[in-house]
Amino acid sequence: MFYSSECDLCHILDKRIYSSLRGQFNSMSHTFHIPVLGLAFSIDTPLKVARYGISSVVSIVDDILIERMRKFHSEKAGEIFTPIHQDEPHFRSRRITAYLNLLQKIVDRQFEKLRQEPFIPGTDISRYFNLLPDHSILKQQYQQMLKMPEGPLKSWQQNRLRQELKKGFIDVNIMSKVDRMILNEEGQMQEDQLSDALAALQGFALSQLDSSLILSAGMNPRLYSYLENFPDFFPDEHGQIKKRVILKVSDFRSAFIQAKFLAKKGIWVSEFRIESGLNCGGHAFATEGYLLGPILEEFKNRKPEMLTELFAIYREALAIKNVPIADQPAMKISVQGGIGTAQENNFLLSYYQLDATGWGSPFLLVPEATNVDQETLESLATARHDDFYISRSSPLGIPFNNFRKSTAEKLRLERIAKGRPGSPCTKKYLVSNTEFTSEPICTASREYQNLKIKELQEANLPAEQFQQRFEEITEKVCLCEGLATSAYLKNDIAKARENKAVAICPGPNLAWFSGSFSLDEMIHHIYGKLNLLNSENRSNLFINELDLYLKYFKEEVSQHLNQVNDKKNKYLIRFKEQLNQGISYYKQLIPQLTDQTELYRKKMLEELQAIEQKLNTLQIAN
Repeated sequence: MFYSSECDLCHILDKRIYSSLRGQFNSMSHTFHIPVLGLAFSIDTPLKVARYGISSVVSIVDDILIERMRKFHSEKAGEIFTPIHQDEPHFRSRRITAYLNLLQKIVDRQFEKLRQEPFIPGTDISRYFNLLPDHSILKQQYQQMLKMPEGPLKSWQQNRLRQELKKGFIDVNIMSKVDRMILNEEGQMQEDQLSDALAALQGFALSQLDSSLILSAGMNPRLYSYLENFPDFFPDEHGQIKKRVILKVSDFRSAFIQAKFLAKKGIWVSEFRIESGLNCGGHAFATEGYLLGPILEEFKNRKPEMLTELFAIYREALAIKNVPIADQPAMKISVQGGIGTAQENNFLLSYYQLDATGWGSPFLLVPEATNVDQETLESLATARHDDFYISRSSPLGIPFNNFRKSTAEKLRLERIAKGRPGSPCTKKYLVSNTEFTSEPICTASREYQNLKIKELQEANLPAEQFQQRFEEITEKVCLCEGLATSAYLKNDIAKARENKAVAICPGPNLAWFSGSFSLDEMIHHIYGKLNLLNSENRSNLFINELDLYLKYFKEEVSQHLNQVNDKKNKYLIRFKEQLNQGISYYKQLIPQLTDQTELYRKKMLEELQAIEQKLNTLQIAN
């Protein structure tokens, strides 16, 4: 029998079966995302991965970087570029809106091109399916289609597969506390909407994106309240939220507090992204000894309670705003920080009933996905464990994951050797100190460090104490420039006299990966088809994080010996108690690691016992 059209062919299929398949198609995709990587390393990652259904996060802190990348990608894509100058009204938010709209336009174009490609080896559409995890129903249907004989039924199935493809989301990140107030020419504060964080929020809110805003680094009530001004954060008549809110958190209590604050304003938290306090890239927000495993356990156990309470608050807030809502919106929970193997990835997803995982630092070794210049890439690819460390180099005063072999670190030491510590401060995103000046300046700036060193010299301290304080002052490094430079170098758009030093902030987990990898290789590693680790002796991610916390606690105890006070003493006692409780939790968790060998579980127990012994030998001064 010859079928005259695709529609005729559809009639021979059981509609109930197709309906079921359609639901399965829509529910299955990638189980990981690429978190924000510094300012520039993932600034255009959506252009490289979104068409394959992979979501990634763009930092929208640096509008200067964003404007230059908009020019670069506009010209590359054949789009007209009209610059937005700094003397124009609301230039910062408008730059961000324009760049995000450009990303969406290019990704949409890439995606439509992919959907029209034939199902033959070497095409992007074939790559899309091959990158999916094997448990994906969509991938299984694709593999079945490949085995079908040529004919109208196969063509119909191919068209159905094309309809079910989904782009990855172009999500954005704002560090809530990076919220500099802007001064006018008279040195007076301008309106709140022009502050850095609020302007970035406006830039995203007014864009065409249907995606999520990730808020990190704690709560900023002014920023959170500003969300109410934009309708895209509220459900439409169908209950759909175009722009969703994701909170990056490191413990349940703070997550619940922030979510309640937002729910009272009619803003729903669509996802909590739980990040390891120390085993992560970028700034490290050490918890008071709360470890990742127990934190995930609390989220798992208390999610129903949290959902019920939040939805009641949310529904009441929407009623006041006359926004109808019938069904409770979805709320996802994911985790990121220090995941290194497919077994760990799968265990986290299954045991803690998570929706996804985040893989960040390993993608710094994937040139086709991120912006890492060649020199930095080679340094990362050959780095040793000691090259990754938690530093005090951030002007924000927050522990910062640093890389000893970065060119920014080399430049910092060269400047000190020449008697010119500190950096020129041009972008001023992290200005906050008014110790010497009426207008805030950055602690990494040459101006601040010169003034602070002069004060130190006048104090006539003993040589050893002087040197310690000198190193603390000069350890601060410019992140505004350093974290953006790599994108300029990678894309060959650096200016002639521009600082070429690159700051980079990988998590310590990157020490287990050596080399440069393709996108396919990294994704195959995540899904267990390939092993990219450079050693078989890597400890479990929970052990690696615990070891980082032990080192951190040891340093805190050592500093406390030199400056004893009751508040710090109570903090350290609580910290130690939490670590011991975490160790007890992991001892009970070991039998649940059923996909690991008995030797693996035995080693993990031995490592726990060794860390426990070291912890309990540390005495807290009274």
